[in-house]
Amino acid sequence: MKCIVLDAMGVIFRAADDVADLLIPFVREAGGSTNAKGIDSAYLDASLGIIEADDFWNRVGLAPSVEDNYLSRHSLVPGVARFLRNAKHQRIPVWCLSNDIDRWSRKLRVAFDIEGLLAGAIISSAVNVRKPDRRIYQFLLEQSGYRAEDLLFVDDRARNVEAAATIGIRSLRFSLDVGYGRLTEQLLGVPSKHALPRMREG
Repeated sequence: MKCIVLDAMGVIFRAADDVADLLIPFVREAGGSTNAKGIDSAYLDASLGIIEADDFWNRVGLAPSVEDNYLSRHSLVPGVARFLRNAKHQRIPVWCLSNDIDRWSRKLRVAFDIEGLLAGAIISSAVNVRKPDRRIYQFLLEQSGYRAEDLLFVDDRARNVEAAATIGIRSLRFSLDVGYGRLTEQLLGVPSKHALPRMREG
């Protein structure tokens, strides 16, 4: 393993289904659309790069100025910042591979002080394809410069893990019940008690 690749929602950020758990409730509470299917459809289009982030907000009946308020509802999975810091200390690059809106993803990575701990990020809206489509994994290989056998991909959804495995990427399914303690030991060889000091984790 020369590089680790982490999914965002459910692996880096706590909300595994951010649309259902965070986005739809936020839009409704903020006075926008109450149509869950319509909100989900607009988000899908934005996460595929079909529409821009501002267009998403307009489509669900809200001004784009609410965006940062929405993003503030996210939080990090406990232990992920320490995991990233340990990986960087060991010079093991970590990439992010996420189905999301690029602007939102970038804002979240900066807000939680993890942007500098990542070697790069492939976000679906920027490449116009979502996991588990094989093409997004090919984009990852092209952009990172690694071969499939050099990577270890971690995702909380079985279909995404299985799709990565079909092109030769070793993959693990993440569970919040197991968390980063065991993952740090398995992947970085660092017992939890010897991990570097805790960073801010939201």
